Amino acid sequence: MIGRLWGLVAEVGEEDALIDVSGVGYVVRCGSRTLGRMPAIGGQIDLHIESQWGEQTGMTLYGFLDRNERRAFVMLKTIQGVGPKAALSVLDVLAPADLQAAAARGDQAAVARAQGVGPKLALRIVTELKDKPIADGLVMAAHTAASPAVPAKPSATGEAVAALMGLGVAEPAARRVVEQASLRLGDGAEAPALIKAALQELGR
Repeated sequence: MIGRLWGLVAEVGEEDALIDVSGVGYVVRCGSRTLGRMPAIGGQIDLHIESQWGEQTGMTLYGFLDRNERRAFVMLKTIQGVGPKAALSVLDVLAPADLQAAAARGDQAAVARAQGVGPKLALRIVTELKDKPIADGLVMAAHTAASPAVPAKPSATGEAVAALMGLGVAEPAARRVVEQASLRLGDGAEAPALIKAALQELGR
Protein backbone atom coordinates (compact mmCIF):
# COMPACT_ATOMS: atom_id res chain seq x y z
CA MET A 1 0.00 0.00 0.00
CA ILE A 2 1.34 3.42 -0.96
CA GLY A 3 1.44 5.88 1.94
CA ARG A 4 3.53 8.70 0.50
CA LEU A 5 4.74 10.03 -2.86
CA TRP A 6 7.79 12.24 -3.28
CA GLY A 7 8.25 13.55 -6.81
CA LEU A 8 7.46 16.26 -9.35
CA VAL A 9 4.11 17.71 -10.40
CA ALA A 10 3.60 16.64 -14.03
CA GLU A 11 -0.05 17.64 -14.57
CA VAL A 12 -2.88 19.15 -12.54
CA GLY A 13 -6.51 18.54 -13.53
CA GLU A 14 -9.87 19.45 -12.03
CA GLU A 15 -10.02 16.43 -9.72
CA ASP A 16 -6.57 14.86 -9.81
CA ALA A 17 -2.88 15.41 -10.39
CA LEU A 18 -0.18 13.39 -12.12
CA ILE A 19 2.91 12.98 -9.96
CA ASP A 20 6.16 11.89 -11.59
CA VAL A 21 8.21 9.67 -9.28
CA SER A 22 11.47 8.74 -11.01
CA GLY A 23 9.80 8.49 -14.41
CA VAL A 24 6.65 6.70 -13.22
CA GLY A 25 3.46 8.76 -13.26
CA TYR A 26 0.91 8.32 -10.48
CA VAL A 27 -2.62 9.66 -10.87
CA VAL A 28 -3.68 11.03 -7.47
CA ARG A 29 -7.19 12.20 -6.62
CA CYS A 30 -7.20 15.41 -4.57
CA GLY A 31 -9.64 17.97 -3.26
CA SER A 32 -9.79 21.37 -4.96
CA ARG A 33 -8.09 23.07 -2.00
CA THR A 34 -5.14 20.67 -2.25
CA LEU A 35 -4.90 21.06 -6.03
CA GLY A 36 -4.93 24.84 -5.65
CA ARG A 37 -1.97 24.75 -3.24
CA MET A 38 0.24 22.51 -5.35
CA PRO A 39 3.52 23.80 -6.79
CA ALA A 40 3.68 24.78 -10.46
CA ILE A 41 4.25 22.09 -13.09
CA GLY A 42 7.73 20.67 -12.58
CA GLY A 43 7.79 21.64 -8.90
CA GLN A 44 8.72 19.17 -6.17
CA ILE A 45 5.94 17.82 -3.99
CA ASP A 46 5.60 15.49 -1.01
CA LEU A 47 2.09 14.00 -0.83
CA HIS A 48 0.57 11.94 1.98
CA ILE A 49 -1.38 9.14 0.30
CA GLU A 50 -4.43 7.13 1.28
CA SER A 51 -4.85 4.08 -0.97
CA GLN A 52 -8.23 2.53 -1.66
CA TRP A 53 -8.91 -0.66 -3.61
CA GLY A 54 -12.16 -1.29 -5.46
CA GLU A 55 -13.17 -4.29 -7.57
CA GLN A 56 -14.40 -2.04 -10.38
CA THR A 57 -11.87 0.79 -10.16
CA GLY A 58 -8.72 -0.99 -8.98
CA MET A 59 -6.38 1.06 -6.79
CA THR A 60 -7.21 4.74 -6.29
CA LEU A 61 -4.75 7.09 -4.62
CA TYR A 62 -5.97 10.10 -2.63
CA GLY A 63 -3.39 12.79 -1.93
CA PHE A 64 -2.97 15.36 0.85
CA LEU A 65 -0.36 17.99 1.60
CA ASP A 66 -0.11 17.12 5.30
CA ARG A 67 -0.82 14.18 7.56
CA ASN A 68 -3.66 15.92 9.39
CA GLU A 69 -5.66 16.17 6.16
CA ARG A 70 -5.10 12.49 5.48
CA ARG A 71 -6.08 11.66 9.07
CA ALA A 72 -9.30 13.71 8.74
CA PHE A 73 -10.09 12.03 5.40
CA VAL A 74 -9.73 8.56 6.92
CA MET A 75 -11.90 9.48 9.91
CA LEU A 76 -14.60 10.98 7.69
CA LYS A 77 -14.77 7.82 5.59
CA THR A 78 -15.55 5.72 8.66
CA ILE A 79 -18.84 7.59 9.01
CA GLN A 80 -21.88 5.96 7.40
CA GLY A 81 -22.86 7.78 4.23
CA VAL A 82 -19.52 9.52 3.75
CA GLY A 83 -17.60 8.28 0.73
CA PRO A 84 -14.27 9.56 -0.60
CA LYS A 85 -15.89 12.29 -2.70
CA ALA A 86 -17.90 13.68 0.23
CA ALA A 87 -14.86 13.48 2.52
CA LEU A 88 -12.80 15.52 0.04
CA SER A 89 -15.66 18.03 -0.26
CA VAL A 90 -15.72 18.53 3.51
CA LEU A 91 -11.96 19.14 3.56
CA ASP A 92 -12.36 21.62 0.71
CA VAL A 93 -14.41 23.91 2.96
CA LEU A 94 -12.92 23.04 6.37
CA ALA A 95 -9.26 22.47 7.21
CA PRO A 96 -8.73 19.70 9.81
CA ALA A 97 -8.47 22.17 12.70
CA ASP A 98 -11.66 23.94 11.55
CA LEU A 99 -13.46 20.61 11.18
CA GLN A 100 -12.43 19.65 14.71
CA ALA A 101 -13.69 22.99 16.03
CA ALA A 102 -16.98 22.66 14.14
CA ALA A 103 -17.52 19.15 15.52
CA ALA A 104 -16.72 20.30 19.05
CA ARG A 105 -19.37 23.02 18.95
CA GLY A 106 -21.90 20.96 16.93
CA ASP A 107 -21.81 23.36 13.99
CA GLN A 108 -23.49 21.23 11.34
CA ALA A 109 -24.12 24.32 9.16
CA ALA A 110 -20.37 24.72 8.65
CA VAL A 111 -20.05 21.12 7.49
CA ALA A 112 -23.16 21.36 5.29
CA ARG A 113 -21.37 23.95 3.16
CA ALA A 114 -19.51 21.06 1.55
CA GLN A 115 -20.83 20.04 -1.86
CA GLY A 116 -22.96 16.89 -1.66
CA VAL A 117 -23.33 17.03 2.13
CA GLY A 118 -26.90 17.61 3.31
CA PRO A 119 -28.08 18.68 6.79
CA LYS A 120 -28.66 15.11 8.02
CA LEU A 121 -25.24 13.91 6.94
CA ALA A 122 -23.63 17.05 8.35
CA LEU A 123 -25.29 16.37 11.71
CA ARG A 124 -24.02 12.79 11.67
CA ILE A 125 -20.50 14.01 10.90
CA VAL A 126 -20.31 16.54 13.75
CA THR A 127 -21.93 14.07 16.14
CA GLU A 128 -19.48 11.25 15.40
CA LEU A 129 -16.39 13.46 15.24
CA LYS A 130 -17.12 15.36 18.45
CA ASP A 131 -14.25 15.04 20.98
CA LYS A 132 -12.09 13.09 18.48
CA PRO A 133 -8.52 14.37 17.87
CA ILE A 134 -8.90 15.06 14.15
CA ALA A 135 -6.05 17.57 13.96
CA ASP A 136 -3.55 15.78 16.17
CA GLY A 137 -0.06 17.18 15.72
CA LEU A 138 -1.00 20.68 14.53
CA VAL A 139 0.78 22.32 17.47
CA MET A 140 3.99 20.49 16.70
CA ALA A 141 3.66 21.36 13.03
CA ALA A 142 3.29 25.05 13.86
CA HIS A 143 6.53 25.05 15.85
CA THR A 144 8.47 23.40 13.03
CA ALA A 145 6.95 25.37 10.15
CA ALA A 146 9.79 27.90 10.10
CA SER A 147 12.34 25.24 9.18
CA PRO A 148 10.56 22.33 7.47
CA ALA A 149 12.52 19.13 7.18
CA VAL A 150 13.49 18.09 3.69
CA PRO A 151 12.16 14.58 3.10
CA ALA A 152 14.88 12.02 2.59
CA LYS A 153 15.02 10.74 -0.96
CA PRO A 154 14.12 7.06 -1.01
CA SER A 155 16.59 4.50 -2.39
CA ALA A 156 16.40 3.48 -6.04
CA THR A 157 15.23 -0.03 -5.12
CA GLY A 158 12.63 1.41 -2.74
CA GLU A 159 11.30 3.72 -5.46
CA ALA A 160 11.16 0.82 -7.91
CA VAL A 161 9.24 -1.40 -5.46
CA ALA A 162 6.79 1.43 -4.70
CA ALA A 163 6.29 2.05 -8.42
CA LEU A 164 5.47 -1.60 -9.10
CA MET A 165 3.08 -1.72 -6.16
CA GLY A 166 1.39 1.37 -7.57
CA LEU A 167 0.85 -0.61 -10.77
CA GLY A 168 -0.92 -3.35 -8.81
CA VAL A 169 1.98 -5.76 -8.25
CA ALA A 170 1.94 -7.45 -4.82
CA GLU A 171 4.77 -6.32 -2.53
CA PRO A 172 6.57 -9.72 -2.29
CA ALA A 173 6.59 -10.08 -6.07
CA ALA A 174 7.67 -6.46 -6.52
CA ARG A 175 10.60 -6.87 -4.15
CA ARG A 176 11.63 -10.16 -5.78
CA VAL A 177 11.80 -8.82 -9.34
CA VAL A 178 13.44 -5.55 -8.23
CA GLU A 179 16.14 -7.54 -6.42
CA GLN A 180 16.67 -9.64 -9.55
CA ALA A 181 16.88 -6.47 -11.65
CA SER A 182 19.34 -4.92 -9.19
CA LEU A 183 21.60 -7.97 -9.37
CA ARG A 184 21.52 -7.85 -13.16
CA LEU A 185 22.14 -4.10 -13.48
CA GLY A 186 24.47 -3.55 -10.53
CA ASP A 187 24.32 -1.49 -7.34
CA GLY A 188 24.54 1.86 -9.17
CA ALA A 189 21.35 1.34 -11.20
CA GLU A 190 18.81 4.16 -10.92
CA ALA A 191 15.09 3.70 -10.28
CA PRO A 192 13.81 4.10 -13.89
CA ALA A 193 16.22 1.41 -15.13
CA LEU A 194 15.28 -0.88 -12.23
CA ILE A 195 11.58 -0.42 -12.93
CA LYS A 196 12.03 -1.24 -16.61
CA ALA A 197 14.14 -4.31 -15.87
CA ALA A 198 11.76 -5.48 -13.13
CA LEU A 199 8.80 -5.24 -15.52
CA GLN A 200 10.75 -7.37 -17.98
CA GLU A 201 11.32 -9.93 -15.21
CA LEU A 202 7.57 -10.00 -14.53
CA GLY A 203 6.88 -10.60 -18.20
CA ARG A 204 9.03 -13.72 -18.32
